[in-house]
Amino acid sequence: MPDSLSATSLMEVGMVTKPDVMARRGLELSGPALRRLREVAIYARPEVSLEHQPLAHRYVIRGVESGGAIAELGRYVTFAGENGEALPYLQPLDALGVNGVHAVVVAPVLLRVEMFRTGRTYQLLITKHQPDAMNDGRRPPLKNAVIFRGENGFLDLELWKADRKLAGSVLPQFFTRGGETLEIPRVFESAARAATLGACCNGCAHAHYLVQGSSSSAAAAAAAASSSWRPVEASRAE
Repeated sequence: MPDSLSATSLMEVGMVTKPDVMARRGLELSGPALRRLREVAIYARPEVSLEHQPLAHRYVIRGVESGGAIAELGRYVTFAGENGEALPYLQPLDALGVNGVHAVVVAPVLLRVEMFRTGRTYQLLITKHQPDAMNDGRRPPLKNAVIFRGENGFLDLELWKADRKLAGSVLPQFFTRGGETLEIPRVFESAARAATLGACCNGCAHAHYLVQGSSSSAAAAAAAASSSWRPVEASRAE
């Protein structure tokens, strides 16, 4: 398959479907929405990648929790385990500004939870990512699937302002095109609430769902130990 073929070209010839593209790339936002996000410096990174761990002899999925908000709009991407559980991040990321990258996560299977907000209207996409079956020891393809898609959900609260005390405890309400309630699967509600919070977090500077793990704790302890270490001679001289 030529690398020059775009996703649109592939859809036109029937090689992939729109859900396939969404599962791989994330929410399909309009040009004006993407331009406005760039103008206000909200940088969410929905991309995922397949990475090899030679010491563990396995492939893992890598993602970056990222994003934030202003009063007008917000976009946030976080990640969860296969059953919606919070995962430990590999390391936090210190960005130059706010509303950017927050933490890196790697795991054998990742659920990506992406939320885009304009005012009180929300778009939610939950996708699953994992290595596909390996053939003859070759690098496996990345397997992506849409788990939940909620369009034009509504939440009559200003979580970025007057109602911020409720942020992290509420979710938008989604409906089918026929007007029936579209429920977010219960096991993913915690991650979706965190993404809702992130999409309303003005000047966001930290992760809302990934948690500190043992590796990051060990790194912090090592850094603290090295900063407090002094040569024996210097200690004796004092």
